[in-house]
Amino acid sequence: MKLLDTVALIHDLEEPRLPAGAVGVLVEEWEPGVYEVEFSDLEGRTYARVALRKSDLLPLHHAKPELRAA
Repeated sequence: MKLLDTVALIHDLEEPRLPAGAVGVLVEEWEPGVYEVEFSDLEGRTYARVALRKSDLLPLHHAKPELRAA
């Protein structure tokens, strides 16, 4: 994973209260495998910034769908 990658939380967090599946962006690497993740709403307003381990996160990838031959 690298800075500005999009990730999803793989489990609920108690503090701050974030559900599994919440989507954020890696904005800082504090040490190897520990990232500050910024969570924002649809208008781009940040509602949480949390330091999380790589093991807490699922990298998300944007991919062009493959077209199947008819």
